[in-house]
Amino acid sequence: QVQLVESGGGSVQAGGSLRLSCAASGYTDSINCMGWFRHAPGKEREVVANIYTAAGVTYYVDSVKGRFTISQDNPNDTVYLQMNSLKPEDTAMYYCAAGDTLCFFGDSRRPPMYNYWGQGTQVTVSS
Repeated sequence: QVQLVESGGGSVQAGGSLRLSCAASGYTDSINCMGWFRHAPGKEREVVANIYTAAGVTYYVDSVKGRFTISQDNPNDTVYLQMNSLKPEDTAMYYCAAGDTLCFFGDSRRPPMYNYWGQGTQVTVSS
């Protein structure tokens, strides 16, 4: 089992920045991918960014490219999401996720590819 604990959410004005952290513990050797997803009211949960932890290869959804950066401290330890130039449409509950086999061989943009989820942290951006 893997446990994920997020932190760093909050409320900011448009144009501001936040840094989310996700600390992994437990059987972290099994992790191949880690990602950040978000879920806004009335919308489906969507991938924001993910990273293949061994190779450091990253993916970003188009709406955050150039503004958000995913990074990691020691593969499978802590993953960060630096969010700059925040917009009101970035308002959502942000979830950290970790996956072993499915995310590695399947579509890592899809939530079902991840085995473990954090409790979520709220990000609110006001205009």
